[in-house]
Amino acid sequence: MASPGRPRRRPPPDPVAVLRGHRAAVNDACFHPSLPLLFSGAADGELRAWDTASHRTASSVWAHGGSAGVYSVAASAGLGNKIISQGRDGTCKCWVIEEVGLSRKPLFTVKTSTYHFCKMSLVKSPSPTHAPQSGSSCSTNDVEPQRAIIEENTECRGVNSTESPQECEQGITSNGQNLMAIAGQESSQVELWDITSARKIICLPEICSANTTDHPTKQRGLCMAVQAFIPCESAGYVNILSSYEDGSTLWWDVRKPGLPLSSVKYHSESALSIAIDGLCSGGISGGADNKIAMFTLDHPKGTFTLRKEIELERPGIADTAIRLDNKIAATAGWDHRIRVYNYNKGNALAVLKYHNASCNAVTFSSDCKLMASCSADTTVALWELYPPKPQSKLGITATDDMC
Repeated sequence: MASPGRPRRRPPPDPVAVLRGHRAAVNDACFHPSLPLLFSGAADGELRAWDTASHRTASSVWAHGGSAGVYSVAASAGLGNKIISQGRDGTCKCWVIEEVGLSRKPLFTVKTSTYHFCKMSLVKSPSPTHAPQSGSSCSTNDVEPQRAIIEENTECRGVNSTESPQECEQGITSNGQNLMAIAGQESSQVELWDITSARKIICLPEICSANTTDHPTKQRGLCMAVQAFIPCESAGYVNILSSYEDGSTLWWDVRKPGLPLSSVKYHSESALSIAIDGLCSGGISGGADNKIAMFTLDHPKGTFTLRKEIELERPGIADTAIRLDNKIAATAGWDHRIRVYNYNKGNALAVLKYHNASCNAVTFSSDCKLMASCSADTTVALWELYPPKPQSKLGITATDDMC
């Protein structure tokens, strides 16, 4: 019994809505950056769009073959009224959001010929709302990057051999908002693709520049998670974090494709998920072991620094996410739990226990008001957790008590 003078701890909240309609495990979900829509992809190949206001299905399509299923979905401000779905059929497809819902046929299909368990990553850049205000030359008008450039004297290796050097260079300098990182056809590699031209731009590590006797990734096993981003300090060049079967994470800069900038090993088993924060200055990772790692990125040195290690009672984190305002982070666990943390301090805030099967993904809306979790129990749950406080008349955001 709690002592009279001690305040009783509030129970974890219930979801504000549960979205039902999928007939198979829901593998991934993402919010549209500006419309009240949530997209979810299931193991039977169905892609659904949900109205987050009415909590009803807006439309659905059979995006990928039933035996392959939808493994990942992604949307961004840079893509506008389009979303990308990834299936285990070796393709990524682009769908248009129309007045009546999702287009019945994909706008185009990117044949990556990759069959794995690694979710794709669109390229992220620092949020202009939460970017550093001093000592920074980073200017972003979108949550997507401006460009992805490789030095002129760098050859484009590991790409379609029929392309001319001029074609390859055009792909490398493609607008960053159309770039996607994905685990490669060679399962230990990472590939950067131009979505709209369906062109593979570069492999990391580059096949020709990597020493076969001391290959930087082959001994690490399968690539299990990727996160592409453009930090302010990189002058517009794409960086990628890739996590592997042996529990390690590598940090790549496309200007140095032969070897990673640095590597760390935060997990004793497979590293399954990684997320970068709104400033692209750090992140969180989870794996098949019982640990969650919060880290910072030292951009001048190109190194990781572990700032918080959280030990869990039960192993298995399938997905991680950080809210755009950098205040809270969440994880999706094999034990049916969604765990919520103060991202700045690393302390636990809540354990959400709605789902009755393994949780596969968790994601936040761009306005920081909603969180969605999806599970093998075929449902998607919507949550309102620590919503941002409204701005004062002076335009200064009120300080959140938990931070």
